[in-house]
Amino acid sequence: MFSATASIPDPSQDFIALCHSQARLLATALQADWSAVYLTSEEEGKAVNLIPVLIYPLRETIERPGEQPTQLREGKQEINLSNLSKGLPTNLDRSLIIPENERVEAKDYQIVLPLVYQETVLGVLVTYREAYPWQPEEFNQVQQIADTLAIACLLDQRGEWYERQLQRQQLKQQQERDRLDDLFHQVRNPLTALKVFGKLLLKRLGGDEQSSSIVKNIVQEGEHLQDLIKDFESYENSLINEEEVITLNTESVDISDNLSFSLPASQSLTLTEVDVWDILETVLISAESIAENKGINLRVDKPKHLEPILGNSSSLREVFSNLIDNSIKYTPSSGKVTIKLGLSKIIDDKKYQGILIEDTGYGIPLEDKEHIFERHYRGIQSKNDISGSGLGLAIVKEFITKMGGLIELFSPILDNNRGARFIVWLVSN
Repeated sequence: MFSATASIPDPSQDFIALCHSQARLLATALQADWSAVYLTSEEEGKAVNLIPVLIYPLRETIERPGEQPTQLREGKQEINLSNLSKGLPTNLDRSLIIPENERVEAKDYQIVLPLVYQETVLGVLVTYREAYPWQPEEFNQVQQIADTLAIACLLDQRGEWYERQLQRQQLKQQQERDRLDDLFHQVRNPLTALKVFGKLLLKRLGGDEQSSSIVKNIVQEGEHLQDLIKDFESYENSLINEEEVITLNTESVDISDNLSFSLPASQSLTLTEVDVWDILETVLISAESIAENKGINLRVDKPKHLEPILGNSSSLREVFSNLIDNSIKYTPSSGKVTIKLGLSKIIDDKKYQGILIEDTGYGIPLEDKEHIFERHYRGIQSKNDISGSGLGLAIVKEFITKMGGLIELFSPILDNNRGARFIVWLVSN
């Protein structure tokens, strides 16, 4: 539910401009020597405070909204905020608000009116005239200005509240979309492996027609699932291209109470002692078959002894699967993919173990390298006929960062401006 006085006010520039125009009107039409507008700030369990948003004419520097001064001085008059804000009732009538000890002296020259809308106190308007007392008809005009400011203040705070709700909703929708994108991307690699295994199995079955028919159906259903994923990715890309770009200030939006889910890549990972080869070996089972089917030489260079690293098994499997899959995908037939384990170096007094994945493929242009780990970014690769969502490297970078690791990219690495080399550095345990 919308609450007009739930926190420290942050008025918009439009509202401040309106306050300025109304204060100028008081000065020109009613000869007010000075005027000020304060907004109420209420925090649970604390007294109501008054935050200054405008003094006209401004002769001294005052604190910005959100910082409460103890006293403001303008000419000969002083408005003590602690007196004004102490015990403000929630059902103020249309009478003057003046401290008891000042009422005799100031009541005819200083008007202090609450900005009230539907029994909600939104702020206070203070205006002072030194030359002669306020007349009843003039008081009514000041009251109309206070009413105008009250309505404008309410609309301003409601607008801010609705804007925050819109930001929350947009952020939630974006996270839901990212979650689906990640899910479909992570499903695609196992489907590719199943299809390759099925084709290899068909070759081995030979004349066994009954078994071959079953395997053919499995392969066909796998291809159908791949087509559905491609259709979904094409639809998602078309939405991204058509949407207007909106910049959200997500740092000021707390959505923790509104989201009932967490993205897998956004969760904190449980890190344990992991044998890199145990993880990589399972990934290579399908990668070797895919490489063989494409005519690519997949070479693994592994030392006899590997120290364990600090990581997350599931996340590492995704990291290696994505990097190796990309190397095979973007390397033409007769090319080579090399995986080398056991690299080591010291970074900030920590020992890291490196896993190198290198290919002789198309390489990554210089202009793409800066954005290559961004979600949905494909760069020059989007112009060829190789399918992709631009999510694999973004997922890789996020998982590696969660595990306290680093990733390096070198491209091109060959004389013909081709080839790419990724090195994943993980903390050695």
